[in-house]
Amino acid sequence: MNRRKFFRESAYTTAGIVLSSHLLSCTSEKRQEATLLSLMGQVMMYRKIDAHVHVGLHPEQEEELLDFADRLGIEKLCISRPITNYSGKEPDDPAEVKRVNNIIMEAVKRHPDRFVGYMTLNPHYPKESMEEIRRCTDLGMTGYKGYTQAKINDPLYYPIIEKFIDLKMIMLMHSNCQLGCGGYRMKYDIGKWYNTSIPEDFVDIAGRYPEMIFQYAHIGGGSDWEYACKLFKDHPNIYVDTSGSNNEENMIDFAVRYLGEDRLLFGSDNSYYQSVGKILASGISDQVREKIFSGNYNNALKKLGRDAV
Repeated sequence: MNRRKFFRESAYTTAGIVLSSHLLSCTSEKRQEATLLSLMGQVMMYRKIDAHVHVGLHPEQEEELLDFADRLGIEKLCISRPITNYSGKEPDDPAEVKRVNNIIMEAVKRHPDRFVGYMTLNPHYPKESMEEIRRCTDLGMTGYKGYTQAKINDPLYYPIIEKFIDLKMIMLMHSNCQLGCGGYRMKYDIGKWYNTSIPEDFVDIAGRYPEMIFQYAHIGGGSDWEYACKLFKDHPNIYVDTSGSNNEENMIDFAVRYLGEDRLLFGSDNSYYQSVGKILASGISDQVREKIFSGNYNNALKKLGRDAV
């Protein structure tokens, strides 16, 4: 969904309210201003929980994030700081894991009414990972965000997942799914890390641990979201978040059609306007929008036995 279509369709939705007879007689500039105000009114209609967002990537990011959240009506933000190893030089040993988790803890302390803290781990350090889970949960963290240190279905994750089940946590995992053509799916040899979790990995681990809720990251992140949604259709403990800067037309409608209206979680992955816009520009009902923006996340928590946020 491109930006032009978002504004056009959102304007159509609210045209009966905004473009009343007295507005039609106003100047073009005033009509544009009124239409923009009505669009922001639509944005602010829904309570929002951002189920996938990051802090600690640069010094000003925390305040920048809250500024965007205030403008878009995002009340709660599930924040994490996974170790990405983009440069190949960033360490991911237990000391670094502890450092980035401390960034999240400090952010939550500063804004306890807005931020929900998610820890990260490197499962290649089993003993230290279990110790870090204990430390982070004692300090109030309630979720997990993993990256590419190991695939989500690697046996290294089994004891971690079993602990998360006891703690009633949602497990958010970075993901990717290369596009295919003519029945051929490209292999992960074109710059993607070997340990990136792909849809088949989620299906495998979801079958092994049906009581765990797994969150497949950013269908708007540039991967083959159609393939992922089709594959997850019959796996009810796999949820997907809608985050990412890509706004292909029909993404949200397609995901609702294959996954149902209860397994989509609103997220931005720090692409704020795009992530709100793609949901507002979809063809789904207001009731389903409310579910995606906040209801489904809280219902997932209740399903796990946790309090809503």
